[in-house]
Amino acid sequence: MISLRILVLDKHSAQRSAVVTALRQLGVYDVVQASSGEQALALMQRQGRVDVALCDLAHKGMDCLDFLNCAGQLSMVRAVILYCDFQPQLQRAIGQMASFSGLELLGTLCMPIQAKALQKILQRYQRQCLVSTSTPSPAAALPNEDDIRRGLALGEFRAFFQPKFQLVNGQVAGVEVLARWQHPSKGLLLPKDFLAAVLAYDLIDEMFKRLLEQGLSLLGIFQRDGRALEMSFNLHASQLQETGLTDHICQALKRHGVAAANLTFELAENGLLEIQPQIQDSLLRLRVMGCGLSIDDFAVGFSSLKLLCQLPFTEIKLDGEFVRSIHEPRSKALIASTVALARALNMALVIEGVSKQRECHALINMGCELGQGFYYARPMSSHELLTWLQAPFIAGQEET
Repeated sequence: MISLRILVLDKHSAQRSAVVTALRQLGVYDVVQASSGEQALALMQRQGRVDVALCDLAHKGMDCLDFLNCAGQLSMVRAVILYCDFQPQLQRAIGQMASFSGLELLGTLCMPIQAKALQKILQRYQRQCLVSTSTPSPAAALPNEDDIRRGLALGEFRAFFQPKFQLVNGQVAGVEVLARWQHPSKGLLLPKDFLAAVLAYDLIDEMFKRLLEQGLSLLGIFQRDGRALEMSFNLHASQLQETGLTDHICQALKRHGVAAANLTFELAENGLLEIQPQIQDSLLRLRVMGCGLSIDDFAVGFSSLKLLCQLPFTEIKLDGEFVRSIHEPRSKALIASTVALARALNMALVIEGVSKQRECHALINMGCELGQGFYYARPMSSHELLTWLQAPFIAGQEET
């Protein structure tokens, strides 16, 4: 197994010694001991970072939260285990958290610490480390600006379309437009491979305009065939700081003869944390034009209910993270609460990440109406979408 370097932070010497003894019983001898956050930081600055910090949550002096925040920002600690005389309700609440002060939370322990419980947490972390080290994934370098500009000029950035469905009957309710880059040497690239660079080089508007043209052209085909279809496009909040983009959207709709009511624009929730007046004005302009507005990745950001009520949104898209853990009580509670919230605010609710039949059935039983995910359809090109819409729908493309 991988050897670990562990910090024990506890102001009580007897309690700290008991934790160190438990670690040594488990064969962990590379232990840094500190009675205060200040001392812990000083020791790690001299001796190097640690893998895991074992912290008494009741620690005073430099508060435990302050210490972990500082250690995390300085990359001195990878993960944390908390221990304390927890009340059962507090232990359950903290135990459901994936991170604490920005660090991976491996688990919680009650006092006195039992070596077997500590061993279970550490062995799980060691297995996790072994997996990550045995399958390295070196970060690919971001594409350079010239390559992206060339790709935009040559039409290599293509719109792909992922349908949204009525959960009950599988009827298509619309499609979301997703960016893909058909790179001449690297093949089909996903947004994770290029979106950060597009934003960094301030080319996000150029890419959006190309996707908008492709999407509106497809909507024009649907209109001529007598088929109404709602189409969603992703926008970054920073794109709405000026009125130029909303003017472009308005002109593009007129040029293609497409009604604004057929378009919905999705903005990620975390991009709305500090919304500026110019962005709010642009959102209002889009709504006045007749376009829908959707909060994407809902419940993974920190937007307030007040903000949700103030802004002219028409739809909520619940992040797929909660569908993947739908068997967990907190995910069920969050989905049920979001269903009630959407109904109360007269907003549509789309559940993302539906990949299995049992998830679909569970969502229907909870009152959800719209869904999107691999269980129904994967993203596809415009030609594939036109062909796919001609065929009868068959659900069951479950993720493996």
